[in-house]
Amino acid sequence: MIGMGQPGLTSYEPAFGDELAVILRHAFEHLQDEEKGGSLYLRLSTRPVEQPDRKMTSDLAGQIIKGGYWVVPPKNGAKMAIVYMGAVAPQAFEAFAALKENNPDAGLMAVTSADKLYSDWQLIERARLAGTDSGEMAHVEDLFAPLAADARFTSVIDGHPAAVAWMGAVRGHSVAPLGVEGFGQTGDLIDLYRHYGIDADHIRRAAERKPKS
Repeated sequence: MIGMGQPGLTSYEPAFGDELAVILRHAFEHLQDEEKGGSLYLRLSTRPVEQPDRKMTSDLAGQIIKGGYWVVPPKNGAKMAIVYMGAVAPQAFEAFAALKENNPDAGLMAVTSADKLYSDWQLIERARLAGTDSGEMAHVEDLFAPLAADARFTSVIDGHPAAVAWMGAVRGHSVAPLGVEGFGQTGDLIDLYRHYGIDADHIRRAAERKPKS
């Protein structure tokens, strides 16, 4: 939230080393761009996370810079998805594996920069209000396009949940936001994640729970 609210600063929170490599390459160009450049803030973790074995394509790299991508794309019209950012990736992956058993159409999205997604979306929204837009869609709008209009997704971050929960406003989807709203607790990671409700079991149950009508 601090990174998102600071003018002239673009914040990123990658979960994997290959994402970080792409962002760092972009950062050196962005810092020197005299017209559209600025500072970058990287929120990183020392937590060991199993790294994906994948080829970094130009399309994937572009989406990482834009702020997010589908790790597992949802089927068109899917009613459920998990959206995660940063070091909670292992919990999101574990929750998604359990969710997928009974919900094969569900998707799993990685957010590398909620800041970038939000600022680009708002830039286009302001142009639409002014009648000066070119008809293009924001990246975050394209990301959520496959989900059904009445879909519900669960967002999870090891940080304030509002940093990601705003994405429900992009296409009017229902959101179950999970994150950390308080500090001061001590314990190991498993206990702390369970306490704050960002462990795999909480994520799965939040994704499966139907909102009250």
